[in-house]
Amino acid sequence: MSHFPKMSLRPEVEDYLRASFKNEEMITALGVQEAERKFEALLNHLSHPPAFTTVRVNTHLASVKHVKDLLLEEINKQFNGLSVPILQHPDVQDVLLIPVIGPRKNINKQPSEVIVGPHCGSAVLRGAHVYIPGILSASKFMKAGDVVSVYSDIEGKCKKGAKEFDGKKVFLGNGISELSRNEIFSLTSPLKGIGIRMTEPVYLSPSFDNVLSSSLFLQNLPSAVVSHVLNPHPGEKILDMCAAPGGKTTHIAALMHDQGEVIALDKIPNKVEKIKQNAALLQLNCIRAFCCNGKRALGKAEHGQGGPPFLPESFDRVLLDAPCSGMGQRPNMAYTWTLKEVTSYQPLQRKLFAVAVQLLKPGGVLVYSTCTVALAENEEQVAWALRAFPCLQLLPQEPHIGGEGMVGAGLSLDQLKQLQRFDPSIIPLKDTDITSVRDARREDMIWLANKDCIGFFIAKFVKRESF
Repeated sequence: MSHFPKMSLRPEVEDYLRASFKNEEMITALGVQEAERKFEALLNHLSHPPAFTTVRVNTHLASVKHVKDLLLEEINKQFNGLSVPILQHPDVQDVLLIPVIGPRKNINKQPSEVIVGPHCGSAVLRGAHVYIPGILSASKFMKAGDVVSVYSDIEGKCKKGAKEFDGKKVFLGNGISELSRNEIFSLTSPLKGIGIRMTEPVYLSPSFDNVLSSSLFLQNLPSAVVSHVLNPHPGEKILDMCAAPGGKTTHIAALMHDQGEVIALDKIPNKVEKIKQNAALLQLNCIRAFCCNGKRALGKAEHGQGGPPFLPESFDRVLLDAPCSGMGQRPNMAYTWTLKEVTSYQPLQRKLFAVAVQLLKPGGVLVYSTCTVALAENEEQVAWALRAFPCLQLLPQEPHIGGEGMVGAGLSLDQLKQLQRFDPSIIPLKDTDITSVRDARREDMIWLANKDCIGFFIAKFVKRESF
């Protein structure tokens, strides 16, 4: 059952995405009506949060069992004694799965309203409190300690500081204001920290603000799968080309037992600092982060620096978690990018990919991933790569818990089976309450976690010879 409106896109973007999902191969395989139904189901799923919150345990510092026990205590405290099971994923064993309860429909809406932006709203639906910078509007007489209803402005039309808002909005739940309206919109200095502490969210999911911060990393399941597919080994030299904020970087280092060298690149300085902070927090010493545009990572090595640019064939494995249109992230009720912005990613990804191939040693492994559902950024890129670089060969992936690749790019059935596409639209949306969670079989919950996640894509290549 759909609780929120389907994800809204600009008409030209929706037409572009629909055309890829109703390509000739897809229509031949499914028929026009089923292809259209699948596309509409996808838009509905993307506006709703995944069925599970997933966290990756930092196995460099703690065991999965120890962190699971601590997390059970924390969630029991956050949920006021409500006991929710936590599952260890059988195929991605450093990942813990926490079922999301909702949507809850018996929450009484309050007369005092707070409007937040779409990004803040998405975070609230996944367990976050409302931080002050995300607040756009608050009722005229709101005081600290008031119970308020929180709504997301999904079209981006609410003006900062407004006293009321009559535009399109969706209810996210109730919370308690930490500050008055006047304090939130004070002109003296911008405030940070929590503005509304959520007490009755529509989707009940734990908050991870300062929770076991050195022991776990909040990470979507497919994102955690990527590092296992890369399969790093201790002592190797590995490149993470577009690494911020460092979730996959730190995962790679932990899988290597902090032995070897992980080079992390990002072109934005404050994002590089975030990678360094995360590495320090998780006590991973083999990571070195540099401010560098991945397109310029190849060149003559600067003597004594050890950083970019790097000589050709310098790395045992390369991860290209590429910049993308992001049309797989959930929940996302309004995608505002233009068609020009969406289609700008394919050429950028190809430039980065070409550098990655040259930096990889013969016999080395390259993993390409995105968090989008767009055919042009996923299967079409694989087809292009296999034509452009005869030295590359697709490899099977382990673990393989997503579906096979989508038809439409001219890849063979065998090639499609070697890809992983996480497509949440393949199962119906369903409501989850605490009783259904407690009564569910463990294997059914794992199956649901594998299917009802964000939209994501993974391809794995081996470089058979020098380029």
